Amino acid sequence: MENQTDSSDFILLGLSSDPQLQIWLFLIFSIIFLITMSGNITIILIIRMDPSLSAPMYYFLSHLSFVDICYSTNIVPKMLMNFLLKQKTISFTFCILQMFCTLLLGVTEIFLLSAMAYDRYTAVCHPLHYIMIMNKAICSYLVLGAWLMGLLSAIINTVPIFNLHFCGLHEIHHFSCELPPLLKASCSDTFLNNVILLSFAVICGLGSFLPMLVSYIHIVSIIMKIHSAEGRTKAFSTCSSHLIVVGLQYMTGMSQYIKPSNISSIALDELISIQYNILTPMLNPVIYSLNNKEVKRALEGKLKKKINTRSNSLNS
Repeated sequence: MENQTDSSDFILLGLSSDPQLQIWLFLIFSIIFLITMSGNITIILIIRMDPSLSAPMYYFLSHLSFVDICYSTNIVPKMLMNFLLKQKTISFTFCILQMFCTLLLGVTEIFLLSAMAYDRYTAVCHPLHYIMIMNKAICSYLVLGAWLMGLLSAIINTVPIFNLHFCGLHEIHHFSCELPPLLKASCSDTFLNNVILLSFAVICGLGSFLPMLVSYIHIVSIIMKIHSAEGRTKAFSTCSSHLIVVGLQYMTGMSQYIKPSNISSIALDELISIQYNILTPMLNPVIYSLNNKEVKRALEGKLKKKINTRSNSLNS
């Protein structure tokens, strides 16, 4: 039995084999992809173009939007292509690359969310020293650390894949090449791969979640000491967007890699994967733009300026 080679293909069984349903799925996920791209690109452009959005929080938000763009681009285009094809194949090389990028971007995102929690902790608990603590160097190191953790996790989980064998039809019961369904498709002993996956999922999960938990314990304790209801609401509003995004990412993404295999099912795995791979990148810019007054103000300002420029050009 030979190792998998570049000439071999995997078959992605995807969400459905019904041709009519696949057309509807193609339309739905195309719209989601367009919203994801336009929303995240808009967030990045607004933050780069508006001088008032120069706070560290927006620096992290722009990187989060970039990760979401990469996340969606890694999964959705191939997924859309397969909706239109009878033979939903993916080469071994592209499959491993897609899996590598999913791990890289997923781990990078959760550590970026952890860095954003520390930023909110500093803003609420140490407002007078906020600018000094969250300087450009610290922000750059936090972002770099997030990418390095993602890269380390992707490399360590990807390298052992090349020792596996894939027999039969090389079918993957999923719409993309993620590590858990890829391991299930192997006819080799995947015990070591599963141990590495679970170990890194726990390390990355706890390594990013515990700082967030500690940060928000301090934030809540400070907020509860504020006497006015208006002051508490204002303080909590600075963290609400981040909490919603953290909830979406951790409730789905981490559960996919930590949950026991005996409670796993194809439908459940695909549903969870759709949430953190496709829907969360779409929802992130919506959540931040709707809950953040500065972002909404910047968006409204740019829109008004564009409308005024267009009307002036028409009048002239």
